[in-house]
Amino acid sequence: MIIASFYKAIAQLPDPRFRRVLILGIALTLALLVGAYAILLWLVQSITAGPIELPFVGPVTWLGDLLSWGSAIFMIFLSMILMIPVASAVTSLFLEDIAQAVEDKYYPNLPPVPRVSIADGLRDTVNFLGVLIGLNILILLAYPFLLIFAIPAHFAMNGYLLGREYFQIAAMRRLGREGARALRRKHRLTILVAGCLMVAPLTVPLLNLIIPILGAATFTHLFHALNRR
Repeated sequence: MIIASFYKAIAQLPDPRFRRVLILGIALTLALLVGAYAILLWLVQSITAGPIELPFVGPVTWLGDLLSWGSAIFMIFLSMILMIPVASAVTSLFLEDIAQAVEDKYYPNLPPVPRVSIADGLRDTVNFLGVLIGLNILILLAYPFLLIFAIPAHFAMNGYLLGREYFQIAAMRRLGREGARALRRKHRLTILVAGCLMVAPLTVPLLNLIIPILGAATFTHLFHALNRR
């Protein structure tokens, strides 16, 4: 079911509306990564009061090097750390359009749904990002104590959180907040597995740029499959 949903998401990439959202999602993801890198660079150089040295990059002197090839390489590695919270933000902003494109193609007989307001979407995004970032910081601090269990714990926790959010947002469009929560609890194991499968490619540079959008489409299909059970 999960794999079939993912293949359907990939198959829809040529759809003009889907491709448009995909391009916007990639652009926003890159903008967020550049912004995060710029803030990090500014903070470090403010503390050191001079250029800093990055491995394999050399001295970095703020804006002049922000768009350099060396910075691009560093951002690729930075994306491996930041892509999980970035994926959450991108999905919350674009899932409505992705879900509608998916439903128009694969579920054309469904009645229309009201769009989620920008305020509600931002509130849910900020709340979830706070939980996601906070728990990732805690697990990072616990790495020395978890030893060989650190990576499995990272995948399990982020898989649970991402699966929970992606499915909740997709299901709320049709079932409302409480209905989505009830369905999510009923199929929590399937959703956990789907979330964990999503975490792995989010750590792969460049590939992780398209995973948030494909993940949103996949969870839309997954919701409709589980809702029919």
